[in-house]
This record gives sequence, C-alpha cells and structure tokens, in this order.
Amino acid sequence: MLYNERAEFILQQLQLQSTVKVSELSRQLQVSVDTVRRDLKTMEQGGQIRCVRGGACLPESRVSFSNFTGGEIIHSDLKREAARKALTYIKENDVVAMNSGTTNTILAQELANAGLRCTVVTNNYAAIPALMQAPGVRVIAVGGTVDTQERSTYGTLCEEMFSRFYPDVALLSINAVNYKDGYTDFRMDETGVIRLLAAQAKQVVAVMDSSKLGQRSKCRVLAADQVDLLVMDDHVPPEVRDKYRTKGITIL
Repeated sequence: MLYNERAEFILQQLQLQSTVKVSELSRQLQVSVDTVRRDLKTMEQGGQIRCVRGGACLPESRVSFSNFTGGEIIHSDLKREAARKALTYIKENDVVAMNSGTTNTILAQELANAGLRCTVVTNNYAAIPALMQAPGVRVIAVGGTVDTQERSTYGTLCEEMFSRFYPDVALLSINAVNYKDGYTDFRMDETGVIRLLAAQAKQVVAVMDSSKLGQRSKCRVLAADQVDLLVMDDHVPPEVRDKYRTKGITIL
C-alpha cells in the first residue's frame, strides 16, 4: 500500500473516531509501527493531522468551535448544504424546534426562502430576524438568560418554556460526533436545551457539516440512539457512511 493510500485510510479512520493509535493502524495497514509513525509525521507537517502520544487526532483548525464573535461563519458553504437537506424533514404546519448555533441560523435563512408554513420554537435569536421575513412561519421566541456570544438564551426559564412544546421535529445544531462518543458539544449552557428537545420531539434530526465528523467536543450531550437522523453535506465518503450506519448513526 502506497503512502497516499495509507494517508487516506488514516483520515477515514479519524472521521469515525476522535483519535487513532499507532499500534492499531500498524495492524490495520499491515505495516510496521515505524512506517505508521513516519506517515503520521508527514501528515502533520502537511497540516492534515496532529500527532499526540501514541497516535494522532485531527488538528484544532478542523474543529469548528464557532460562535458569532469571530465574524465569518466557519464552513458556511457546507452548513448551507446540510441545512437545505434538513428542510425536507419539515412538513406543512409542523411545529419545529431549533436550538442555537450557526448551522441553525443558516437553516433559518433557507427555511425563510422555502415558503413553508410552520411554527418555529427557538432560543436562537440570531435566527429570528430571518424567520420573521417568512410570512408562512410563526415564530415563538423562547426566553431565558442571554448568551451574548451565541445570541441565544439558556437556563431554567428557557428549558421550562421549551418543555411546554412537543415538536414534530427538533433540528439540532451540535458541535461534534463520532461513533464511539456519540454527540458532544463545547457549549455547556446549551446541553440542557439539546437534551430536552431530543426527549420532547417526535423526530430528532441533528444538522451538522462534515467537518464535525469524527470529532469529540467538551461535553457529551446525546447518545447515538437519541438522534433519529444525522443530516450532513455530501462530503462524507460512502464507506464512512456505511461504517457509521453499522454503529447506529444514519448519515443523510
């Protein structure tokens, strides 16, 4: 197996889990430990991975811990592609719950352009201006403690208001996923909202761009079986989708 083929395999493994081990890669690739180490060092020099003790992970630049304070939204083109796919799970007159996050803000823009009639219940105040431009969308803004960075609300009051609704679909913007750890996020204040919406909704759809795949963030929020569908852009290889499906995560 040539270096390029080994490098592609390593990157594919990192889409499945947050880290890879030298010993495991040596066994899977049927090459020596020294060969794997050299491959990892070459890939690190090229900015593809970051070497850690005994293995490697994706570099921090690949992890989209983004909010609204950094100006341009990271991976906005991939987020928009995923958002457009997610719209197909909203039916006429549905009650839709949306949490905070840049992906759901873009989804709100796409929803406003789609001409659908529905009710959106959300704590995402960055999404509300776009939703207000859609005459067919009834917007219910959920109050609570204000997060100025995320432009959203959170806390006891926020969760109490969300708990009054049983949405037809919850569209969840989550920060990271891999098949071992499930769904994780760095926003500690948002975890209660995500868990509540997953418990209340008839259908739970996570909407994420493909840069989030194989990542692990700061806090576990949902197990794989608590999400019905994971909607991403089309930059996920078929073999990776198949592997996730065997682990109970359906990527569309």
